Amino acid sequence: MSADQEHHLRNPGTPLLPAMFEGIEVNRSAAERRASGIAASRSVKKDHQAAYLLRAIQCIDLTTLAGDDTPGKVARLCAKARQPLRPDLIAALGIGDLNLTTGAVCVYPTMVPHAVKALEGSGIPVASVATGFPAGLTPLPLRLAEITYAVEQGAREIDIVITREHVLLGNWQALYDEIAAMREACGEAHMKAILATGDLGPLTNVYRASMVAMQAGSDFIKTSTGKEGVNATLPVSLTMLRALRDYGDQTGYKIGFKPAGGLKTAKDAMNWLFLMKEELGGPWLKPDLFRIGASSLLGDIERQLEHHVTGRYASADRHAMS
Repeated sequence: MSADQEHHLRNPGTPLLPAMFEGIEVNRSAAERRASGIAASRSVKKDHQAAYLLRAIQCIDLTTLAGDDTPGKVARLCAKARQPLRPDLIAALGIGDLNLTTGAVCVYPTMVPHAVKALEGSGIPVASVATGFPAGLTPLPLRLAEITYAVEQGAREIDIVITREHVLLGNWQALYDEIAAMREACGEAHMKAILATGDLGPLTNVYRASMVAMQAGSDFIKTSTGKEGVNATLPVSLTMLRALRDYGDQTGYKIGFKPAGGLKTAKDAMNWLFLMKEELGGPWLKPDLFRIGASSLLGDIERQLEHHVTGRYASADRHAMS
């Protein structure tokens, strides 16, 4: 966690308690109505909008997960994480004392040491995907070894993927045991459990998988790898937040949430911030409990902030990540 993030008692998990989730059914149409209502009913302007967008930047896990990743590409991403806005915009917004950075940088395991080196002294944590990302269909000992490798290389957060089959077959014990073993392999590194919700079918499965992941000790639950056909959506996110809230009510532990995949515009970021605020309140608008997995989102946020400052839009190319 970076220096400006608060610390909560870490979720130790619980035994597998099916009674906490097996009686729950999620109505998709009701979830869709609630989610669309949040997006439609909230509108903030000018300085308030700028404040929300700055908060969104602080919550971004700035990500590159491509086959052509190189140390140089990762170093450029880390430089952007250290200084997500141009100096002239920071001066115009009057936020020079904010020490604005993204929440983390997220990379593949072999890129972790390059990211750690590039972020040295910044306080920005390196997150690594692991466990056979994105499909998770490699043998469990190899997935656990990948976690160990990433942590040894300096990753302070690990984004793990689950075996979707366990959810689809309702094999909750197998899912619990797998995630608990991954949490143990993470050690002090915080673990984000990617549920790949686009592969799970009904929202009821999403709720139940969320609850099992938290019972197994996850620090965050995350919607997607970004590689599924359907990634983060507001109804799926709402379902996960209800599970997160229910878990907190019953255990007293705060669990973080990370939507990922498909969040590309400043408007997307605002909608998810509104969702977090309405469902969970102010504490979940900070990077210790909320992250946005994104690669291109920051460019559009910078473009919107430039419009706020100057009254005009620069070309989208100007803000594109190299």
